[in-house]
Amino acid sequence: MSSPDGANSPEGASPAEATQPVEEASAEDGPAAAERLAVGQVRGVHGLNGALRVEILSDEPTRFAAGSRLHLEDSDRILTVAWVQDDGPGLLLRFEEVTSREAADGLRERYLEVPHPARPLPEGEFYWHELMDVPVLADDGEVLGKVADIFRAGGGEILGVRGGRHGELLVPTVRAVVRELEPRAGRIVVDREALGLQKDPVARRPRGRRTTRALRRGVPGPVAQADPGTATPHDTTPDRPGMDGAQAERMDENATT
Repeated sequence: MSSPDGANSPEGASPAEATQPVEEASAEDGPAAAERLAVGQVRGVHGLNGALRVEILSDEPTRFAAGSRLHLEDSDRILTVAWVQDDGPGLLLRFEEVTSREAADGLRERYLEVPHPARPLPEGEFYWHELMDVPVLADDGEVLGKVADIFRAGGGEILGVRGGRHGELLVPTVRAVVRELEPRAGRIVVDREALGLQKDPVARRPRGRRTTRALRRGVPGPVAQADPGTATPHDTTPDRPGMDGAQAERMDENATT
């Protein structure tokens, strides 16, 4: 993976092969158990004859040419590519040593690896394993989490960042988003605005106890007992609009005629 800030870096950082940590080699394991580079991952099976769907984790397609030998993750087992063909974003291939669907099922989600090359990477490029667990900061210093996952999408790499208050973030490794890619210095700095992240949300004023209309008008004194000659508890007639004495007398006359 190239640093997006490098002078010769493309808009999308081109991948270096991912290193998967493996157990320390023992005398009987030999060199196959030493640290290796993961160049692919088995994502599924195809058909009944042991064909595999493989996600590519390498920018060197010759890794999967017919006759190539790949190590199986956490094992000294070596697999030889019998044939290979394009399969969308990945590859469809079969190994000489895997001849049935049952055998292929046992390889699901396993990494395919090659020995770690002795040559160092060019300046500004990193292996995927170097980015894992590196803190990711916004350009104003807020810690957004750590790199928990890396995958390829749309021709570039995406960092899955977890552990911050924003939840899981997907960070494309392009210059418009990544300001600094310095995993060996222990930091990756991203542009907050480019990711659409807000700063601390404005605290909302807590809502007080809601007052009823009656309380806003003022609460009267104790409720008096109803006068049998004037009203009954069953009188639900709404209040009449205010009227003067003459209007009241005319209404009383109309009521008695």
